[in-house]
Amino acid sequence: MNIFVDSNMDDEARRQEVYRGSIFARSPSASALRFCRLAQELIEEAFRPLDPLKVHESLPAEQCAEILAVLKPEFIHHPQSKEFIQGMLTEAGCDLEKTYFDVPRMRTAFPGDYLKSGIAYAFHPHRDTWYSAPFCQINWWMPIYDLNSENCMALHPHYFDRAIRNGSSHYNYQKWNQESRYSAAKHVKIDTRIQPHAEESIDLDPQVRMVCQVGGAYLFSAAQLHSTVPNTSKVTRYSIDFRTVHLDDVLRRAGARNVDSACTGTTIGDYLRATDLFHLPQEAMALYLDATESKHALAPSIY
Repeated sequence: MNIFVDSNMDDEARRQEVYRGSIFARSPSASALRFCRLAQELIEEAFRPLDPLKVHESLPAEQCAEILAVLKPEFIHHPQSKEFIQGMLTEAGCDLEKTYFDVPRMRTAFPGDYLKSGIAYAFHPHRDTWYSAPFCQINWWMPIYDLNSENCMALHPHYFDRAIRNGSSHYNYQKWNQESRYSAAKHVKIDTRIQPHAEESIDLDPQVRMVCQVGGAYLFSAAQLHSTVPNTSKVTRYSIDFRTVHLDDVLRRAGARNVDSACTGTTIGDYLRATDLFHLPQEAMALYLDATESKHALAPSIY
């Protein structure tokens, strides 16, 4: 595995490196900083007059979940969110005519055992490809506030080409949207929704803990095993992530190798072209359909 910091590599070469397991770290860009500032403003308004980094000290978890149930969709669908992603892609040298992205998510990781389920789900070690993501998906992740190694996210790259017994065969993306996504805010104490987990003991070390400046971003493959670091700090971690695919890679079914994913359904219908927010062409999406989609109603992503 290689880690590239502020690489001048062009997008085609960068994508191929990501598919081989490399990680790219980018310093804060103008659009990324504005994106984080927007997120900060929304967070601070939602929790006012509390310090959003310390809401766990005084706010009941149930009330916090109610606030997040409004805040997170507001962030996703804010008219400027997509504009800032378009700016970040431009700054990263992506071809906007062929780059497609999904809506951005705001993630939270609270200290201790405070609110780790549902809308603030603390992600166990997983690959996004267990969740019906295409193997050409690239994940973009960045912190909204300052963070440290005690409240960030971790990658476990020694599993990139090593299969793990897991429950992805029970997961279908369209079924998840229909039956489980909208109930996230109801799962405060424990999350009973069926999600793919490792079904064998795994060794989380060595691990790469992702710590960067506000507005700094990490790019990595959807096939990378990653997890939420147990938050042993005294402050909440807020972060943004979104995903991209490139039309050429979608059409030729390029991407990381599938070592252990057995899910059904596909997220291919979620991506929007960076120029005009159109979805991928029908002929491109058709390459990823597996006949399970018609069994479940399609629903837009809100969390």
